[in-house]
Amino acid sequence: MNRWGLTIPLTGVPLLEHRALVEQLPDLGYTDAWTAETAGTDAFTPLVLASQWAPQLRLGTAIVPVYTRGPGLLAMSASTLAELAPGRFVLGIGASSPVIVEGWNGAEFKDPFARTRDTLHFLRGALAGEKVTESYETFSVNKFRLERAPDPAPSVMLAALRPGMLRLAAAEADGAITNWLAATDVPKIRKVIGPDVELAARIFVCPTEDKDAARALGRMMISSYLTVPVYAKFHDWLGRGDALAPMHTAWAAGDRKKANEVIPDSVVDSLVIHGSVDSCRDQIQSYVDNGLTTPIIALLPTGNDPFDLAKGLVPKR
Repeated sequence: MNRWGLTIPLTGVPLLEHRALVEQLPDLGYTDAWTAETAGTDAFTPLVLASQWAPQLRLGTAIVPVYTRGPGLLAMSASTLAELAPGRFVLGIGASSPVIVEGWNGAEFKDPFARTRDTLHFLRGALAGEKVTESYETFSVNKFRLERAPDPAPSVMLAALRPGMLRLAAAEADGAITNWLAATDVPKIRKVIGPDVELAARIFVCPTEDKDAARALGRMMISSYLTVPVYAKFHDWLGRGDALAPMHTAWAAGDRKKANEVIPDSVVDSLVIHGSVDSCRDQIQSYVDNGLTTPIIALLPTGNDPFDLAKGLVPKR
């Protein structure tokens, strides 16, 4: 089953005002609502509200960092939401980035693959109601047991960008979540994880026919994200290393203005969907046609009513 998701909350819209939209999402054709967690809302609270506003929706975190909560607290947060949305909650976890983990949360960003793997193993036992006592490679847990273990336990998906983490997601989790990819990149990722594993991706969508404005916003976002080492390596693997090399050179020299300017239009247009609402919807569908299971639309601000834009991006029936 292909799904159709929306990232909440929308930029510039107060959280409680989302009720009017979220209640309509299932009837419009959306199957999912997903959150992110950087420096805005936390990943869980908007989904708590959505669980009561639209009980038909599947709800997911994309993603919760594995470093910024202790393992027990992460299990407790996931268990609480799984109780509110039984059978409809997906816990998406991942390593995040040094900026978020170290710069903003004072934790050590060390051994991201091992920490993600260990957290996944802990969560499997904890969310099943087991008492967990284990010395993992990156942390230890002693006699932890949830007092309110969810039934059923939520699915757990992993944020994954390159083959090692993608293979872990395919082998041991319930799916992979990726980010910052083009529709034409999906087959390369699908080749690593196989045909049957759920693959979700956040897709940045800017519904405007003002190409210059859309590309300006896209360039700013691309230079901010793809200069992060994990994303730089991801796009090297995807084959954009040469196209993005001038951006990396300018960024390393401290010239952010030039870093934006030297990103090719072709890269912006492949990574940030823009155009009319109908064109944007068709471009999202192209990800699905190339093998994506769950597009997670991240609606970028255009100055138009974001609720109207979200309603216009529903899949064709």
